[in-house]
Amino acid sequence: MTTNFNFRAPPRIVAEVGGVARLGELARELGCKRPLVVCDPGIVACGIAARALDALESAGLAPQFFDGVAADPPVATVHAGVEVARRADADGVIGLGGGSSLDTAKVIALLARSSQSIDELYGVDLAVGGRLPLIQVPTTAGTGSEVTWVSVITNERNEKKAVYTPQLLPDVALLDAELTLGMPPRVTAATALDAMVHAIEGYTSRTKKSPVADALARKALELLAGNLPRVLADGRDVEARAAMLQGAMLGGMAFVNASVAAIHGLAYPLGARFHVPHGHANALVMGPVLRFNLRAATALYAELAPCVLPGRRFDSVAEAAEAFVATMEGLAGSGGLETRLGAFGVSGDDIPAMADEVITQIQRLIATNPCDLDRDDVSAIYRSIL
Repeated sequence: MTTNFNFRAPPRIVAEVGGVARLGELARELGCKRPLVVCDPGIVACGIAARALDALESAGLAPQFFDGVAADPPVATVHAGVEVARRADADGVIGLGGGSSLDTAKVIALLARSSQSIDELYGVDLAVGGRLPLIQVPTTAGTGSEVTWVSVITNERNEKKAVYTPQLLPDVALLDAELTLGMPPRVTAATALDAMVHAIEGYTSRTKKSPVADALARKALELLAGNLPRVLADGRDVEARAAMLQGAMLGGMAFVNASVAAIHGLAYPLGARFHVPHGHANALVMGPVLRFNLRAATALYAELAPCVLPGRRFDSVAEAAEAFVATMEGLAGSGGLETRLGAFGVSGDDIPAMADEVITQIQRLIATNPCDLDRDDVSAIYRSIL
């Protein structure tokens, strides 16, 4: 582990059951009068958008509204949201929903008053100038996007492109467990596994590991593993839902400072090409990638074993590491998630192009992985779960 590191986090995190009622108050504190609420149609249909809008209007604000977010947000969605923000003269942005809505909201806040195009933002620290005030309100316990400075956008060629810049860190992350009570078991499991992968990959990062990220990753895994069975058994368990939301937030802070790795790298083509939800895509490839990495990450996996297997005693580091990997493999089908690529229409003929994309387009994530991978390794992992 390097003794030199740089750790960034949002200036304010509000974790409060029922906290969405304070959304107007928080927006006013940032000087907003016409904040743009960014969400997807599902957030409207379930009534969460109405609760947010009511809170803003009750505080005397005139909220604007964009509900055009789609999964794995396409660049066209971002352009549409920016146009709405400019036309409405929005003076702030509120992301409301899952990772796609939060990622979209970040980029809208950055581009609404910028002369840069989104193509100029893809990469690291390429944004110029500031952004509109930004509040992020997650409705799933998974992506951690509410506390990160990265947005992943799908371009016109169905490639996942990432914007990494400190301007994407929100002013406020508002965690209200009540907003996650309606998540069905499959979504609950997929988002939880996404968050657990964030913690694992941050903890085992080969290039950016730090003691701060490590501490957050361990606590994230402890909260997520300890409460996932509870929320799957009773989706209305608000205490367990709050713990999951906080675990996902901690995992988000861990990974964005330490980086994700090959699990995310192999998941990206599944989302872009086959529209597999991001958390589910991570769950699909998680087991085989962890087992591939075991030879290099034995000591680190052993350190994480108590987080997912509290109270269990191990006779050796190797036994603890194996138990950790086996436990995570066993969680891949939680909530009824499919565990084979064929369920999403992936065939053997698709694998060469996906492997090529991972190696050529997502090399930054392979660089942080405990083990190097080449095209043959990536192809073999995909084929093991066809």
